[in-house]
This record gives sequence, structure tokens and C-alpha cells, in this order.
Amino acid sequence: MSPTLIISLIAGYFCLLVLISLLTSSKNDNTESFFLANRKSPWFVVAFGMIGTSLSGVTFISIPGMVAKAQFSYLQLVFGYLLGYLVIATILMPLYYRLNLVSIYTYLEQRFGFWSYKTGAFYFLLARTIGAALRLYVVAGVLQLAVFDALGVPFWLSVFITIVLIWVYTFRGGMKTIIWTDTFQTLAMLVCVGCSIVLISQELNLSFQGLVDTIDQSAYSQVFFWDFKDSRYFVKQFFSGAFIAIVMTGLDQDMMQKNLSCKSLGDAQKNMFWFSIILVFVNILFLSLGALLYIYANAKGIALPEKGDDVFPFLALNYFSAFLGIVFILGIVAITYASADSALTALTTSFCVDFLDFDKRTEQERTRYRYIVHIGFSLLLMLVIIVFRIINDESVVTAVFKIAGYTYGPLLGLYTFGVFFKRQVRDNLVPFVCVLSPLVTYMFNLNSKDWFWGYEFGFEVLILNGFLTLLGLFAISVSKKRSPVPAV
Repeated sequence: MSPTLIISLIAGYFCLLVLISLLTSSKNDNTESFFLANRKSPWFVVAFGMIGTSLSGVTFISIPGMVAKAQFSYLQLVFGYLLGYLVIATILMPLYYRLNLVSIYTYLEQRFGFWSYKTGAFYFLLARTIGAALRLYVVAGVLQLAVFDALGVPFWLSVFITIVLIWVYTFRGGMKTIIWTDTFQTLAMLVCVGCSIVLISQELNLSFQGLVDTIDQSAYSQVFFWDFKDSRYFVKQFFSGAFIAIVMTGLDQDMMQKNLSCKSLGDAQKNMFWFSIILVFVNILFLSLGALLYIYANAKGIALPEKGDDVFPFLALNYFSAFLGIVFILGIVAITYASADSALTALTTSFCVDFLDFDKRTEQERTRYRYIVHIGFSLLLMLVIIVFRIINDESVVTAVFKIAGYTYGPLLGLYTFGVFFKRQVRDNLVPFVCVLSPLVTYMFNLNSKDWFWGYEFGFEVLILNGFLTLLGLFAISVSKKRSPVPAV
């Protein structure tokens, strides 16, 4: 494919996003519209759009690329998600709706105090900034390989263009626009994945039943692993998945902001139920695509890149038909921007509400500060992407979950303590606990093989981090409770 064709496709795609932005926003929109879409979002639209937000370009490239080494073990993590989403729908959502929250971290102020609140909001900003940057890094790298290298455009400039495109269609409409652009982008992503599977199957002369049988009988289809020391061990993966879902959805402003934009708690819970069911099948599609990529390469005698993240782009841009190459480009653009645009909106929301005291400002001041913060986080994402390109040497999906283990762990401990225990903490000591816990977790992770008879931590560092935070909070707690916000 020529760079000109790819640029034309991307330009046309973004014209559609800008059109959606214009149709879903107006001059009369205010801060409430930007943050929560006036709490009028249809639940079924939110549920469908959240698929794209939760997956991102990391899933589009890394999940198929990890099949060679991990087989279908990722499904163990996905099954754990279901337990996590159940906790979110039955415990966290009722709490957020009862308190009528815009930023979910204001709960921590009501429950514990000022320093707990700021610490929780800070960890979200840290986690989501890095996570969103890594997701954007994926599509920026692919576009660099497919387009900008041939044109002599440096990586930093291609990243800047990527960020600007997001800013153009989100800066005014915010969540009101994101709800609908994410729905469109999720649909585009699913169509692209489906087309990829069908077209590769045709290349291999496989019927639908032949496709199912080929994947099932391949070396890539094993789902469950029972070796205690294996990083793919079922129990580790399942419960890691549950806690990852709780923190990266239920304790994440980005994902909860969409749910809080629904008309009622009942609608938000219906959204979570259908979202979780659909997500399982979508992940099966991605894993099946990954198996097909390796089966195709083996059948054609193609030497694949060592790095799993490079496999799909390598085949799509060098060996597949021009049409399938187009499908790949549109798919990764759709899924990555569906995740990144809402992350940018959530980062803006959290910083404005949690650190700029928006409730004390006029609407004119809110609009001005919101624009400034939106631009600031756009530039910060660009910086993190460039740094990550220099230092990264592993699968992006692995990097995302590892970072989540250290950055979301304190949030897990704070909310667990706040929701399930009636004790009050010494608020001024909370930041120290939340800094110390990830450091101790890192030491355990670094020495686990020596200290725990060969046991190797995987994604469950999140659970360990949250547990250590919980212990730290108990150590600085007192029996008297100052807050009117009840524990469950």
C-alpha cells in the first residue's frame, strides 16, 4: 500500500469522527455536558462503545501476537474479568450513584479526607496517562512503519499528528461526543477483525467448520494451565483478571465516567452486564485471529518477527492483500482512538475536578481551564510515548498490565478499606503508605523466585500491592470514623 492511500483513508476516517463531534456537541454545551453528557447517555450505546475503550490497539496487536507463547491462556484472565465486573455492578456503581459523583475519587475525600482524595486522584492520573500513552504508542508505531518512514517524517512528529487528531474532535464535546465516537469506532474495529478472520481463512481455503477445527487442533488453542509455578497458572490468571477489571474499570475515572453518564443506576448496571458478556466473545475473536496469523505464516513458510507485537503489522503490510492491509490500518486506528480519546477526556475531568476545585469556579473559568488542561495532557501523552519508544523491549500488553499492577494497587487498597471496613485512617499518613506499598511490591516481585521456592509473580502483583496498601492503612487507622459516608 502506498503512504498516500493510507493517509487518505485515515483522513477520511477522521472526517467522519469530526462530523460526529459536530452533530453531538453545540455552542450551548457546558461543563456538565463535557464531563457526564448531562447524564442522558443510552445504556446500550455506552455498553457497545465501552468495548472499544477497554480493548485499544494493544489488544488489536498484542493479543494476537502473544498466542505463540501464551496460547489462549489470556482467556483465563478474561474469565476473571466477569467476577470483577460483578463486583463493580453490585458494590461500586451503587456507591457512586448514591453519592452523585462526577469524579469517583471525591468518594475518598468524603470517606477519609483531603490527602487520601488527592493521593487516589494522583494515582489515577499517573496510571491512565501511562496506559493511554502506551495504547497510542501502538498505533503511532504502525503508522510510522506504514506511512511516515517512507515520507521521511520523524517519529515525534507522527506522534504529534496522532495527538492533534484526537484533540480536534474531543476538545469541545467531551463525553457527549466520546459516547458516540466510541460506538462508531467499536463497530469499525469489530468489522475489521471479522474481515481479517474471513479473508485469512479464504487464503487458507478453510470453511467455517474447517476454521474452528484448525484452530482447535493447533498448538495455540490451550486455554487452561495448572502448573503452580507457571505465569499462566489458572488461579493466578483468573483472580488477577478479576482485580484488573475492578481497578482498571471500577476504580478508573475513564471507564466509570461513561457509566455515570447513564440515566440511572439500573441502566448503568445493564450496561455493565452486556458489556462484560460481549467482551468475552470479542477476546475470543482476537485470540482466534492470532492463531490464524501463525497458522498462515507456517503454511506459507514466512519467517515472522521475534516480537509478537510485530507479527500482525508485518503480515498485514507485507504479505496480505491490499484490501486486508486497508482493513488492518482502519482497525487499529479505530480501536486505538476509541481508547485514547476517552482517556484524554477522563484525564481532563479528573484534573479539573480533583485538583482545580471546579465547583468553586464560574462556567467561563471552567471552560478556559478545561481547554488548557486538555492541551496539557495531550502534550504529556506525546512525551510519554516518545520516552516509551526509547526504553521499551517487551510486549505492550504485558507492559500495560505490569504498570497497572503498581499504579492501581494503592487505589485497590484504598477503596477496599473504605468500602468494607468502618475504621478511619490518619489521613496525612495515607500518601506515605501509598508510595511505600508499590516499592515493597517491586522488591517482592524482584526476589520472588529466591524467597518463595521458585514462584514467579505475574499480573497478580496488583493483588499483592493492594493487599500491602490495605495492611498499611490498617496500621495507621483508628476506630473512630469521621466521615458520613458509610462502609458497605
